[in-house]
Amino acid sequence: MKLLSTLTLTTSLLMASSLMKEAKDAGLKPIPSSQTELLKLIDNPNNPITDAKIELGKKLYFDPRLSKSEIISCNFCHNLGEGGDDGVEASIGHKWTANPHHVNAPTVYNAVFFTTQFWDGRAKDLEEQAQGPIQAHPEMAATKEHVENVVNSMPEYVSEFQKAYGDNVKISFEKVTDTIGLFERILVTPSPYDSFLNGEENALTTEQKQGLKTFIKIGCTSCHTGVGLGGEMNAFNITATYKYMNVGDFKGDKNGMVKVPTLRNITQTAPYFHNGKIWSLKEAIKEMGRIQLGTDISNKEVNEIETFLKALTGTKPTLTLPILPASTDKTPKPDLN
Repeated sequence: MKLLSTLTLTTSLLMASSLMKEAKDAGLKPIPSSQTELLKLIDNPNNPITDAKIELGKKLYFDPRLSKSEIISCNFCHNLGEGGDDGVEASIGHKWTANPHHVNAPTVYNAVFFTTQFWDGRAKDLEEQAQGPIQAHPEMAATKEHVENVVNSMPEYVSEFQKAYGDNVKISFEKVTDTIGLFERILVTPSPYDSFLNGEENALTTEQKQGLKTFIKIGCTSCHTGVGLGGEMNAFNITATYKYMNVGDFKGDKNGMVKVPTLRNITQTAPYFHNGKIWSLKEAIKEMGRIQLGTDISNKEVNEIETFLKALTGTKPTLTLPILPASTDKTPKPDLN
């Protein structure tokens, strides 16, 4: 019995080792378990991460006064208490306006691993991305001047910027958005999947390992790859046309390319696709097989892939709700128009 148990364990370890290699050969990469290695991936050499910048960035991320109405914060559409998104088909912004292009807010969790930001990939990093929603009229509808006036009107914010960047810091719109983007860089969620690829054979269940094998075999890794399991620009509607393509006017970038959404925490980020028209993860898997791979994924395979995807639910960083500085007589008043 002891020999049989040893042989069973050895076989199991060999199979796990083989699957790890298969996954890495397919381009899958884990979030590093080493904090030093992780920092190399997420840090911005032009604006190195520090504790002071993180805390300041968190306050700005949660501060609704950066918006024209002073009601909408970054967290409004990218809720860190949930999936890092807003859970609706088309995001709601200024004057309770739905996004006119009917696009869905992607999650901010793990966005640091993406090579481009926005569905059309128009921003190169999180710092540049942060400038967009603040100024977009259907979203936060603010001007650069409004943001600068809000932040500079509060001595506590001025003091925190000096602590983070030095006494001679100029608190510009770009410095504000750079600091928000820096905070977003730490929003990574390591999962059992990462532990498995980092060498922990038993981090995934037998069913999840089978799902990973099916995920690779079907060809999902042709788009969902790398540390982000997405985040690159790729062709859309390769083998068929997405059944809700007529909802909204988004067609991708000038070449019809669309940013591949991450699969991390996918069970917490419904609805799916750029216009949020599919709410069921099973349906999303089937539709992706049809339009991207030209494959009619069987119900058994769908269930296996869904089981694996649940292993991508990660541990979110522990965040305490920031206490924001008090407004002063110089702070701009809310404008609901």
